[in-house]
Amino acid sequence: MLVKAARLDASGRPWLEVYLPIRPNGSTGWVRGEDVGLERRHDRIEVDLSERTLRHLHDGRLVGRFSVAVGQSRFPTGTGTFYVWAKVPFDPPSGAYGVYALGLSGFSPVLSDWPGEGRMAVHGTPDPNDRGQAVSFGCVRVYNPDMATLERVPLGTPVIIRR
Repeated sequence: MLVKAARLDASGRPWLEVYLPIRPNGSTGWVRGEDVGLERRHDRIEVDLSERTLRHLHDGRLVGRFSVAVGQSRFPTGTGTFYVWAKVPFDPPSGAYGVYALGLSGFSPVLSDWPGEGRMAVHGTPDPNDRGQAVSFGCVRVYNPDMATLERVPLGTPVIIRR
């Protein structure tokens, strides 16, 4: 899970506010710091819906910038702070989800009767014509050769989606 904030209680014990992979998007909960292990994430994914671009950063440096497909107006891509919740390879890569999918902690703002109850993803597509278009059902589609470079991002990687 992704940590949103940290605080000390009256006894000086640390508590962490974490993003939960549930509806509604942006839900958080508190856990005792002593009950979890923390790992620093060096990667970050930023999606700009108006520009229809995805930027992959590592230690704050840009390592990839891709033109992507985003949700249609009736099936918009949700905005907010999410994290990589699951990683799923696909074979053959010519299928609807391309070569690979990064399942996100968030959900579609309009779909619930979809696989994973409408969970959003950053996933591949074999169709280069998808790039820069609003054609998905809310997921972020990345052309397969570009998506292959995102396979290495670890679980917990922050994914920020903005309008």
